[in-house]
Amino acid sequence: MFVENNSILSESVAHGVTRKVLAHGGSLMMVEVKFEKGAIGSIHSHVHEQISYVTQGCLEFNLYGDKRILHAGDTVYIPSNVAHGVLSLEDDTIIIDVFTPLRQDFLK
Repeated sequence: MFVENNSILSESVAHGVTRKVLAHGGSLMMVEVKFEKGAIGSIHSHVHEQISYVTQGCLEFNLYGDKRILHAGDTVYIPSNVAHGVLSLEDDTIIIDVFTPLRQDFLK
């Protein structure tokens, strides 16, 4: 499966936060999430394992109460059912999230 980013519509998921489901299949999914400065990815948890890679910008990542500043090139692994969230510190911050199993709730 090939996916061209410019062929995918982004959807607003919170104030200042948009998401694109880039690709999915089997038990794996990749998602691009873009944040405006000050945008919040609220603290939440889910059964899915997740890896987040910061491709652009800077954000404060809260992983089970442990807060770290992540910059472009940084990565975080989130185990199943662990509370996490983010605060974007720069405009146009982009992260790539990979989930297993895939997030059925992200599919229409």
